Amino acid sequence: MNELSKKIIEEAKQYAKQNKKDEKKVLEKIKQIYQEMRVEPGESVGIIAAQSLGEPGTQMTLNTKNLAGVAKMNVTVGLPRIVEIFDARKEPSTPMMEVHLKPEYAEDEKKVQKIAAKILEVKIKEIIKNVSIDLINTKIMLDLNPKKLKEYDIIPKTILEKLRKNHEAELKAGTITVTPKKKDIGAEALYRIKTKIVETYVSGIKGIEQVLPWKEGGKWIIKTLGSNLKDVMKETDFVDITKTTSNNIYEVASLLGIEAARNTIIKEIIATLAEQGLEVDIRHIMLVSDTMTASGEVKGTTRYGVIKNKTSVLARASFEIPITNLFTAAVRNTQDRLEGIIENVMINQVIPAGTGLPRLMVKKRSKKK
Repeated sequence: MNELSKKIIEEAKQYAKQNKKDEKKVLEKIKQIYQEMRVEPGESVGIIAAQSLGEPGTQMTLNTKNLAGVAKMNVTVGLPRIVEIFDARKEPSTPMMEVHLKPEYAEDEKKVQKIAAKILEVKIKEIIKNVSIDLINTKIMLDLNPKKLKEYDIIPKTILEKLRKNHEAELKAGTITVTPKKKDIGAEALYRIKTKIVETYVSGIKGIEQVLPWKEGGKWIIKTLGSNLKDVMKETDFVDITKTTSNNIYEVASLLGIEAARNTIIKEIIATLAEQGLEVDIRHIMLVSDTMTASGEVKGTTRYGVIKNKTSVLARASFEIPITNLFTAAVRNTQDRLEGIIENVMINQVIPAGTGLPRLMVKKRSKKK
């Protein structure tokens, strides 16, 4: 078992003990998997990974998917989502979370629905029946919806407190009357104030636009449209912070670290391919995610990301904006040591891979005079 590291051997022994398995058989199985995972020295793993991901990528669709059970909850899938991941976009087009709950909540549907209502971001426009403007008296009237107030567990006093930060507000017979502090304002300004008022945050977690209780593996989780991992993880009373995830790579990296971001990239690529009925060996996906996170930061496979860090001038020039790269290299007197594959292909040299990897030096015997 010299091929396996001490840590893997220890974990294997612990697994065998916990699951009452034969320790020797477990180690043999791990060794077999390890042998199958190995590649020959000098193998062009980057090219193979690019081919293995690029080919199925041509079969991917451009459509979005509607998440069953929630109106207007369209999720970006297919090729657009793959492009988002590889480009490491700061914000995904449809940020989502999977909020896992503690065991005492995960098995009770009613409790899950209450928690979902609690974390959903609620704005004033969602808890009123109607909004009207009194131009003569410069007032805005909000007719509250008792059914929605009960559904989101909100009391009118909470709404008044939010509105009184910037305006004068009074509640009478289920209607809140808002009077701007500035008295002499025109109709246009009053309409702008009305727009801001209906968008005022009341309760829940900001950024969580929609929630969907979802049964998975016999337990309930909450899927959300919108992501705010930091604030969700503060709800430690009912949220299982060890399993809760987001599809926003940068948000995960800033909160949980670069390793968590790497795992998110792997998970998102696998899920996106699987949704299209495609399967790619995880080693190729891991190579891409390692490349994107090796510097300690999340970087996309773009000229501003991992390509920018390439030491080879010719490799950078081959990707995009060749004139800019070559001109900059000339001005700075940059040297290219031709250590990679791309630059050697460009100048018609043997690439440092496969049989071209080893370099032999032979000392010839000198001829005797």
